Amino acid sequence: MCAVRLILSAKAIFGNNQFSMTETAQSHLWDYFPIVVMALVALGFVITTMLATHYLGPKRRSKVKDDPFECGIPVQGNARTPFSIKYFLVAILFVLFDVEVIFMYPWAVNFKELGLFGLFEMFTFMGLMIVGLIYIIKRGALKWE
Repeated sequence: MCAVRLILSAKAIFGNNQFSMTETAQSHLWDYFPIVVMALVALGFVITTMLATHYLGPKRRSKVKDDPFECGIPVQGNARTPFSIKYFLVAILFVLFDVEVIFMYPWAVNFKELGLFGLFEMFTFMGLMIVGLIYIIKRGALKWE
């Protein structure tokens, strides 16, 4: 049944002209050709620049040049010391509660259309977020030790 609808809609769109569906699909693919050429030129430029600087640039190695440069500050210790998991946990929680605001913008735009049902849903959503925040605070996830 769906195949019949698809064929009928294709005939309605393309009509009885000389192009078949495969020729039309191929012509649509040619519309993307300039984008592919631009992407290839950009990729070629990046690769050419990287190879040129690697092979043509000076190669003077020394202890001073191989040391990491941190804005003139002398290097102190190993750069690969592990961070506290609290740092990553606070960052993830920030992203989680920041994404909550993204859901509020469409709701605010369509507030009148959604009516009381939309208001109830947003209160439910915010309530769940507040319950999650209370849980996080009680677990001590935001305490920095």
